[in-house]
Amino acid sequence: MGAIKVHEFTTVDGVVDAPMWTMEYGFPTDLAASIGALTGSSTGILLGRTTFEMFAPAWSTRTVEDDEGAPFFNDTRKYVVSSTMTDAESVWRNSTVLGGYSPDRIRALEEEVDGDLYVSGSATLVRAMLADGLVDELHLYVYPLAVGTGIRLFPEGTSQPLALLGVESLSNGVAHLTYGPAPA
Repeated sequence: MGAIKVHEFTTVDGVVDAPMWTMEYGFPTDLAASIGALTGSSTGILLGRTTFEMFAPAWSTRTVEDDEGAPFFNDTRKYVVSSTMTDAESVWRNSTVLGGYSPDRIRALEEEVDGDLYVSGSATLVRAMLADGLVDELHLYVYPLAVGTGIRLFPEGTSQPLALLGVESLSNGVAHLTYGPAPA
């Protein structure tokens, strides 16, 4: 059994909405290595439907020549949490629909997969998983800007105790903060 590792690009004011604002900061080698460490131990990708539908057209046609992350995203088994999607395989190879969100199904998947499960984006799914104690590592890549509006990982009124596991300062001004569940 591996860990469930969540990766989110976020602003300092907590917005995780389609992170087009990351573009002006580039993708330096230390950021690539940091994310590569997450994907390197992962043998499965867990996504919500919306993120899957955004990722599929963006990644499915990329090759390693286009992006060194393409083989991971295309060759790794993808699991989509969705109560409305029925066929993910025809959209993006190596994809399976798990059905609607079920903490028990996510726990079973974590047991089934030999290695870690990588989650990127998927704010609705991640919120539910955090609330149900299913996230082993929350990797927040905090960009040095505030955008004021957008989807937030922790909406107003959310209370979520976490334990700081690590801090990494990246060359483009991004802070990589790693959190785990708070001690009981």
